[in-house]
Amino acid sequence: MVTGMALDSNVEMVFAPTDDGYIRVRSMDFLDVEYFHIDSVPDMLPSFWGNYLRGAVLSLKRDHRIRKGFQAVISGKLPIGGLSSSAAVTTAYLMALAEVNHLEIPKREFVFYSHWVETEFIGLKNGILDQSANILSEDNQLLVMDCQTSEHHLVEKSTQMPDFEVLVVYSGVTKALIGTDDNNRVDECKVAGWIIEELAGKKRQALEDVKLRDIPEALYQKYRDQVPGKFQKRADHYYTEQQRVHAGIDAWRNGDLETFGQLMFESGASSIHQYESGCPELITIYNILKETTGVYGARFSGAGYRGCCVGLIDPAYKAEIKAKIDATYPVAHPDYQDIYKVYFCQTSDGARIENTY
Repeated sequence: MVTGMALDSNVEMVFAPTDDGYIRVRSMDFLDVEYFHIDSVPDMLPSFWGNYLRGAVLSLKRDHRIRKGFQAVISGKLPIGGLSSSAAVTTAYLMALAEVNHLEIPKREFVFYSHWVETEFIGLKNGILDQSANILSEDNQLLVMDCQTSEHHLVEKSTQMPDFEVLVVYSGVTKALIGTDDNNRVDECKVAGWIIEELAGKKRQALEDVKLRDIPEALYQKYRDQVPGKFQKRADHYYTEQQRVHAGIDAWRNGDLETFGQLMFESGASSIHQYESGCPELITIYNILKETTGVYGARFSGAGYRGCCVGLIDPAYKAEIKAKIDATYPVAHPDYQDIYKVYFCQTSDGARIENTY
């Protein structure tokens, strides 16, 4: 069970159809141009930004006949890495392809087309949170997604909730997620589940089929002390995170931003100590925010190995929060003093085409 929301600082793409089947995309964030024909999609190239475009074409072609390409310019308002930017650009490509080819695709299905790109084409072992938050979110509502059943619902923000803004602090650390320990953590969670099932006398299944979601927490607690080392830590993170998700949904519904924020802080601490993700720069930002007045809560965004920390803040303290970050972070990490950024955002609706050709 996961929750998420979309922001008003987003990825934007301007596009127009091409009748010759060629796709040409210029990114304002990279120097080169991606250019190929829809019938001759290049292979995945490690760490190349165009992989998501290539994967989007292949993903849709599995179920649909694609005849038209498009030419486009794409740009992001927030830094690349750790803030669902890959899911956002993939969604843009998928929606543009569907639009120019007049494909009637329910919005929810874009989640799974986008997920295929990251798991099958790029090779990440991730879930559907990023895609779901980008595509299915609505302003002032908390998206709740069940990753086991793919069912979702939206929880209206309570009228009793105080004003807040979303803080995004970019560390300056950017690298492809495929080059981090993210896939290893997924495997470690599977091994933890495997160990629990073996201790419980259950028939051993293939490792790739093991999911902690299928193992009741009561069964884990029964055998927890026999789960060794890092595998116990990974399972601890998973089960406590599920508790925080459910508590967070209740807090959001009740307008209890203090509790919601505290749960974010607890999630961040568990990511550091139990899941052992993060990097020194992100941990520094997390600790700054934890000690700063006006921050309701904060945690790593994305997988937490690079990119950003996100938080919910009281808008009345924006100047003080930024001043605290500016006074502390560049001193601790001088290599990033000219790269890191502080952003204040609002929540927003999810992915959409605002004007058609």
